Amino acid sequence: MKNLFSNIKGDAFGGITAGIVALPLALAFGVSSGLGPSAGLYGAIFISFFAALFGGTSTQISGPTAPMTAVSMVIIAGIIAANDGSLEKALPAILTVFLLAGIMQVGLGVLGLGKYIRYIPYPVVSGFMTAIGVIILLTQILPSLGYYPKEDLDFVNQFKPQAEAVILENLLKEEANNGVLVLEDFSTTINNAESITEADIIKESETLAAKETSGVIGAIKALPRALNNILWLEVILALGTIIIIYGFKKITTKVPSTLVALVIMSGIAFGFGLDYRPIEEIPGGIPIPRVDIFTEFSLGTITPYIFTALTLALLGAIDSLLTSVVADNMTKTKHKPNKELIGQGIGNSVAAFFGGIPGAGATIRTVVNIKSGGKTKLSGMIAGVLLLFILLALGPVASKIPAAVLAGILITVGIGVMDYKGLKAIPYLPKDMNLLGLKLSSEVLIMLIVLLLSTFWDLIYAVGIGLIIASLMFMKKIGDLTAASSDVKPLKEEVWADEIEFPEHLKEEVFIKHLKGPLFFGSTSDFQQLYLQIPATATTVVLRLGRMPYMDQSGLYALEEMLQDLKQKEIRVVFVNLLEQPRYMMERIDIIPDFVSEEHIFKNFKSCMKWIKDNVKDRY
Repeated sequence: MKNLFSNIKGDAFGGITAGIVALPLALAFGVSSGLGPSAGLYGAIFISFFAALFGGTSTQISGPTAPMTAVSMVIIAGIIAANDGSLEKALPAILTVFLLAGIMQVGLGVLGLGKYIRYIPYPVVSGFMTAIGVIILLTQILPSLGYYPKEDLDFVNQFKPQAEAVILENLLKEEANNGVLVLEDFSTTINNAESITEADIIKESETLAAKETSGVIGAIKALPRALNNILWLEVILALGTIIIIYGFKKITTKVPSTLVALVIMSGIAFGFGLDYRPIEEIPGGIPIPRVDIFTEFSLGTITPYIFTALTLALLGAIDSLLTSVVADNMTKTKHKPNKELIGQGIGNSVAAFFGGIPGAGATIRTVVNIKSGGKTKLSGMIAGVLLLFILLALGPVASKIPAAVLAGILITVGIGVMDYKGLKAIPYLPKDMNLLGLKLSSEVLIMLIVLLLSTFWDLIYAVGIGLIIASLMFMKKIGDLTAASSDVKPLKEEVWADEIEFPEHLKEEVFIKHLKGPLFFGSTSDFQQLYLQIPATATTVVLRLGRMPYMDQSGLYALEEMLQDLKQKEIRVVFVNLLEQPRYMMERIDIIPDFVSEEHIFKNFKSCMKWIKDNVKDRY
């Protein structure tokens, strides 16, 4: 506690500055997620405070971030679609997934997995971050043009036949659940169908229109209609915001340019009484706990999203710990990764309980905090308290912010979050693989696969596929490198020093093979050729294993297959200097003693040669 208040002045200034920087981004991320600006603000308040209080990075400022919001947006859209397009019905399930992700983050910290996060391959992270930028850019084109598909009546009316079919299908499902036999009592269905109003059909049509135009592909599909229905005031507000954000940075970086753009463009729009579209109203008062997370909990609703919640938890962990490394470099301190994950998990869990979107450590806000004098956890807690004060005091004022201004802010976020370092490196990375006759870089291929799959298909599955491909390619590379240094190839053996005195008259009957290096999946094909190298005159095979420290399951079964063939030909096999790990593997599947008995395992070649002289007969 003493350390917490050791830098009150610096922490207060750092926390206040970081909170001010966080405000426009929190509102923008909330709108982008689909839950509204208040959800972004609630997330920023609770994550910032609790992640700082319980986390392991003293100067970290946490809150909604671009990657976390992009994944949340996908989760939210999916659960809303599964609940007939009703956000009200879907919200308990959405927040439960976010709560579960927070609990999983705490679990990752408790299990001590924080130190392993850094092993995620850079091409996967690079492709994912660039995809996040592309997704934000493309999904913000429509609001920056002032086009909202649900409000385009001509477009919505196209979905009326489909909407009627959906309503009828839901009606039949409801009747089936209530025990109504439709074919026997069709009059009930007719009566229920007559109660469906035009407003119901329009509402369902709007839901289908919104679903059709959601995500990157939906935004691209809707772009022609958006260009035909441009609201130039919204375009000017978005462009003005972007120009101020980039232009003001050239004047000074001491004042956050996003906040300046937010205040100036909102002031112009509201002050001149322009007919602009405001953001959703931000509720006033203290955030209220969402107890319906527990009262309306259904395991069946959440089960399909358990993997999604884990992905969200892992993404938040990566995002936070990368920012922690940045903070360490600036402050010359050392963060505690597992404690940081516990803090982030608690912050995300509390935020979900109050209806906020999830977040992570935010690099820009953390850097601002450090540069403004923040040194202890108090700075992050102050940032959260400041945002709560703004919510209570300025909630009605913030509700007047133009939606196009937040779209402009998000466009700059999308441009900034892309991994330009990774993109610039593409021409210079070594082309280490051949695909359909083309020389390619495996790292570039992984990055592009993750980028394209994330942008046009699914963020979560894209990362999983990227990790699998990266792991397989890594295994192939390591296998090739190890196999190159592992001598199990069917070549003529050099004679070792202790073999010089081997009896000349037994060289036709005894075949000696040296195995150097691990016997694993990368070298089994060469090992299998060993059988062809054994001369027809051999009655005994000596395998010298003192330089074979390891064997995997592939190597084990390759050895078993060879021993089985030799046993059928009545060729004896002896081992010399068998090491601990290979011996353990062989005993597990009874290679020892079924194929090679204990009396045929020698500690050194001297004792082996004595046995050979006593037991091997000169036949040739």
